[in-house]
Amino acid sequence: MTPEDDNDTWSTLIVLHGRVEQRLADALQRGHSLGLSEYRALCHLAISDGGRLRMQELADRTGLDQSSVSRLVHRLEKAGFAERSHSDHDRRCVYAVITKAGRERRDDARPTYLAALSRTLDEHAADEKLAGAVERLRAR
Repeated sequence: MTPEDDNDTWSTLIVLHGRVEQRLADALQRGHSLGLSEYRALCHLAISDGGRLRMQELADRTGLDQSSVSRLVHRLEKAGFAERSHSDHDRRCVYAVITKAGRERRDDARPTYLAALSRTLDEHAADEKLAGAVERLRAR
């Protein structure tokens, strides 16, 4: 593969990613009044040990910087979906912790997210410019 081929493949992936992200965001907002970042944070928290992650871990898993994840957790707190807690051993260490309401919202939104993802990938698999990218993603 040439650098030009890599560039073309990367550009195609960026287009596909943007379209899928927009559809997922729209479906979650419309169906659950939940942003895509909020949903993903709730997913990471829900599967973590004890339903909690250090703020830096959550930032790493969501691809957000420290200040963005702090604002994200603040929004989740305001909605009652998460809370902050401090480490018993190191008070400087702050955790985001999913609440029961957060688990419920994530569980309610999950079928919407999965259906929107599959539907969007199916639609783009029919697009000759994006079909190869969808095929490679699904080949995993």
